[in-house]
Amino acid sequence: MTGRIELHCHLDGSVRPATIRRLAAAQDLTLPGPVESLAVAPPSCKTLPEYLGYIDVALDVLQRPEALHEVAMELVEDWAGDGVGHGEVRFAPQLHQRAGLRPEEVLDAVAEGLAEGSRRWGVTTSLILCCLRHQPPRISAEVARLALDRRDVVAGLDLAGDETIPGAPHREAFDAAHAAGLPVTIHAGEAAGADSVWEALDVLGARRIGHGVRSAEDPALLRRLREDDIVLEMCPTSNVQTGAVRAPAAHPIDTLLRQGIPVTVSTDARTVSNTTLGREFERLRAVFGWTAAQERECQDNAGRAAFRT
Repeated sequence: MTGRIELHCHLDGSVRPATIRRLAAAQDLTLPGPVESLAVAPPSCKTLPEYLGYIDVALDVLQRPEALHEVAMELVEDWAGDGVGHGEVRFAPQLHQRAGLRPEEVLDAVAEGLAEGSRRWGVTTSLILCCLRHQPPRISAEVARLALDRRDVVAGLDLAGDETIPGAPHREAFDAAHAAGLPVTIHAGEAAGADSVWEALDVLGARRIGHGVRSAEDPALLRRLREDDIVLEMCPTSNVQTGAVRAPAAHPIDTLLRQGIPVTVSTDARTVSNTTLGREFERLRAVFGWTAAQERECQDNAGRAAFRT
């Protein structure tokens, strides 16, 4: 594999504004304002749910197979332009059924778009399905069954959404994933504190943590992450936007890397955060004086932790 590795990227948060505009026109949808104001978050949001709200306009246009195929393929093209050699994309298929699509149809459309993108641009990809904290656990169990039925295209299972909602009620879905050997990553330690990371590890069996910036608040947790080689999927720009970190210079990524915690760098949502992986590393160089050595260490961590089908 050549090029950078991105582990944490949401499909619905990474749709090009021009594509949203085009799909809305093709579907006779009237948008309530300029696409950029609807899909790109400001530098600072009051809460994580406010940040997540900027994904809504993309969801409105991603209810048809051809649209899902197109945006998946375009993401691979964007990765190629960003110097990414392997990209992992995650999404919640249950959010794309408003027009009556079956979960299998949603998954197939995205998987085929990724595959076509890989053939065109030579970027390898992995696909992660997301359960959502605010939904009933039975829906998470259905997402897990879909993931296990389609191990040919699904590489992992995630729990996303509002972290103020406990993840433990969704344990059945993640127990099923573990029983089948499907890797698990869990969003934790962003809007909620270090306790949410402990829950992700001890209750849901996470092998990786999405974001995890507040792990820095608990020395015992840091020891656990280091000893068990639990990778943190950090997204510096997004972490500041959501209020998980108050400013770029306050981000714990530099300190954690020095302490031997296996951190990685990702975009989270390329459109919502108006960023690329290259831009994330540029900002880390500007803020912390990172060199090629720090980037290489993060990339080594990502390569070791990548989920594969």
